[in-house]
Amino acid sequence: MLKAVQILGWSSGLTISQRLTKTRKSSSVSFISTSLNLSTFSSVTSSSPRRIISFNPIRMSSSLPGTDPVANSPAFVSVQSAGDVRKIKFCQWCGGPTKHEIPDGEEKLRAICTHCGKIAYQNPKMVVGCLIEHEEKILLCKRNIQPSHGLWTLPAGYLEVGESAAQGAMRETWEEAGATVEVISPFAQLDIPLIGQTYVIFLAKLKNLHFAPGPESLECRLFALDEIPFDSLAFSSIYVTLNLYLEDLKNGKVKFHYGTINKRPGSSPSDIRAFSLDYHLQH
Repeated sequence: MLKAVQILGWSSGLTISQRLTKTRKSSSVSFISTSLNLSTFSSVTSSSPRRIISFNPIRMSSSLPGTDPVANSPAFVSVQSAGDVRKIKFCQWCGGPTKHEIPDGEEKLRAICTHCGKIAYQNPKMVVGCLIEHEEKILLCKRNIQPSHGLWTLPAGYLEVGESAAQGAMRETWEEAGATVEVISPFAQLDIPLIGQTYVIFLAKLKNLHFAPGPESLECRLFALDEIPFDSLAFSSIYVTLNLYLEDLKNGKVKFHYGTINKRPGSSPSDIRAFSLDYHLQH
């Protein structure tokens, strides 16, 4: 997916190399961040006005993707907060106690087994899911598990070993919503460094109208675009995904989006609006 972002290019329509050529002439590069507010506009899918949450782009200066974040910036705080290696007390291979040191040739603190010498590396988890629209309605599931019990989400969950991202998204949709879907295209990749997760959301369509809540869902329902329960969504990632989709409909073209969700330092995990969307690329 990251390679796909590199190939797709940035939202201006220029290729990556063209944008980099332009930006080398200045000392900093401007990226698009987003703030959220309520606004009223006419949906491209209907002639009647609809009150929908919209993204308003603002400009911010940042370093190039892949470079070190600026100290004290949200990105820097997130990177430093992702994963607490000191919680790893024992080796996952031999069960021996670990020590916490920076290995030779590396820069991060690691858990190293004092018996077998193996190093425990922490890697992000991938969450995959589907954004399903049927006749100008979106399929959402009300969660029957923690966290965010009783709140609404897109059908999504952790990718399992042995399946592709698209296969995992279809499986999660079946498990949570009892729905059989056809994946159309990738829609968004959203990284959340603070909690070590990457969301990959696919656009999909129902193969039939049979859907019902699985064990992890209390209810499944198709919501009209102007009735999406934004005040009762489970996660920031779902909040961002749905807003990006509605904004694309407003603009008349559904795009592919990449971005980093940086939670506001000190905010509650349940506050789904306490974030910034950084490094937002779209094509």
